[in-house]
Amino acid sequence: MCGIVGYLGTRDAYPIIIEGLKRLEYRGYDSAGIALFDGTDLKVCKTKGKVSDLETLASKEITKHGNVGIGHTRWATHGVPNDVNSHPHISNSGDLVIIHNGIIENYDSLKQELKSRGYTFKSDTDTEVLINLIEDVKKQENVKLGKAVQIALNQVIGAYAIAVFDKNKPEEVVIARLGSPLAVGVGEDEFFIASDASPFLEYTKNAIYLEDEEMAIIRFHKGIKVRKIKDDSIVPAYVQELQLNLEQIEKGGYEHFMLKEIHEQPKAITDTYRGRLLRNEAIIKMAGVEDNMKKFLNANRIIIVACGTSWHAGLVAEYIFEDLARIPVEVEYASEFRYRNPVISENDIVIAISQSGETADTLAAIKLAKSKGAFVFGVCNVVGSSIARETDAGAYTHAGPEIGVASTKAFTTQITVLTLMALRLARAKGTISSSDFRQHLLELELIPKKVEEALKSDAHIKMIADIYKDSRNCLYLGRGFNFPVALEGALKLKEISYIHAEGYPAAEMKHGPIALIDENMPIVVIATKKGHYEKVVSNIQEIKSRKGKIIGIVTEGDVQVKELADHVIEVPETLEFLSPLLTTIPLQLLSYHIAVLLGKNVDQPRNLAKSVTVE
Repeated sequence: MCGIVGYLGTRDAYPIIIEGLKRLEYRGYDSAGIALFDGTDLKVCKTKGKVSDLETLASKEITKHGNVGIGHTRWATHGVPNDVNSHPHISNSGDLVIIHNGIIENYDSLKQELKSRGYTFKSDTDTEVLINLIEDVKKQENVKLGKAVQIALNQVIGAYAIAVFDKNKPEEVVIARLGSPLAVGVGEDEFFIASDASPFLEYTKNAIYLEDEEMAIIRFHKGIKVRKIKDDSIVPAYVQELQLNLEQIEKGGYEHFMLKEIHEQPKAITDTYRGRLLRNEAIIKMAGVEDNMKKFLNANRIIIVACGTSWHAGLVAEYIFEDLARIPVEVEYASEFRYRNPVISENDIVIAISQSGETADTLAAIKLAKSKGAFVFGVCNVVGSSIARETDAGAYTHAGPEIGVASTKAFTTQITVLTLMALRLARAKGTISSSDFRQHLLELELIPKKVEEALKSDAHIKMIADIYKDSRNCLYLGRGFNFPVALEGALKLKEISYIHAEGYPAAEMKHGPIALIDENMPIVVIATKKGHYEKVVSNIQEIKSRKGKIIGIVTEGDVQVKELADHVIEVPETLEFLSPLLTTIPLQLLSYHIAVLLGKNVDQPRNLAKSVTVE
């Protein structure tokens, strides 16, 4: 959540920062702002609303010239979304300017102390407190900006990624991070600062990622120095070459990023198992698993921690691990896991799942698990992210950048990675025969083509969406491996269309939700042939007798559900444990089309952020 962009170099900073903010819009925000040094003075422009609103305002209020600047998209925490609370924030003297992601938890006590020293505040934000704290330290200690930032940050409690500069020394920008990601793009006599690499990809592929509790002083013509915030020790600035390209973060002819990413799933799944699934050799190769096989085989249980869509992927994995590898699995919300004093031992394995690799609650859960001696395995999509660095071992999904706030290809690629792990462990434990293992590998290899087939129902799904777009509530039902898919389908509808939806195990319908069913209630039922088909059919009959509107997700060629349901959407047949990779596709498309028909902002739904880096 929130986005940071900065530039220091020989080009005009304004267009770089504005375009960079547009590329970070996927992160979720409610206001935007920019600060430029035009050669003589500091120019600040900020507003509630979108980056396009900022552009309009900036064209009237400020110059667009200047070689140093910082910009920000804010997702409100302290203080409502308005122009005053928007970033950047300026110190009382007017000399220092800051942008900030994260939360300063002890801001109120710091604010009261600064007030007693004569400081005044225009906004309700913790960020304005921080910039005045930095200014106060700079004056009281008579130190340079970098040292003032270091001293101030040692007084704050919370999470942050910040960029600060002084208009009296505009050839220098100071940045720091704790809990929120921050990257520096290194070009020829120029530097780019951003929450992720997308804003500077077209200018440089060389990047430095700050670690937690690190700060950097970036000086024009003098390079970059990275230091530890706590003890001021020098840290080597490791420059890595990015593998991303600009085409991956553009829409490529699709109306929305979400639709593009739904249609990218065949390739994303293939890329995720490529090099790992070697069907001809009948092996699965995953270095993170192979190097720690003894730990996995001796584990008492696996605990999966995640949030949101990643939590649903973990629920699917629970069924798959227990069914194939016969290892007990518990799935926990990361936000609850860290606060309930969980019982963890050295013989437990914790699998942490996160698309961004920056989810604050999941990172905190990882640190807790490691402190208890558990082995922690990470599954994430972003190379070099915090979770990738904090875990003992792990596996990347290869979904490519996911820009749409509502996850789609992240979900299916996470399931793919977890399925590969379960299959490898099942083979190592001997809980699956050689012939079944080969058959499972073959079927997993065919999944991308079957996803392509499922995507061909797009026009049919759009027609169904048009019928139900004005519904105010919706139920999603599934059993076994597809119960988590029902939860995920309901979440997608809530996220992007703002229609209330709930997912349930189909058998739980009679224990409460059945009271909601009438002729105005659409019910999406996942009723594929494998598994508990006859029982799900019975549930459908119970719905039909109460006049509920039934949308059935069925296996190709299904007859029984087709006779009962108001609408059916077919998916290709596959093994039961792989069916979530197919049944989720029509649910993604249904949510997408309903939201578009309702005129919603599909890629940037209200109040949501792509990467939740605060609690």
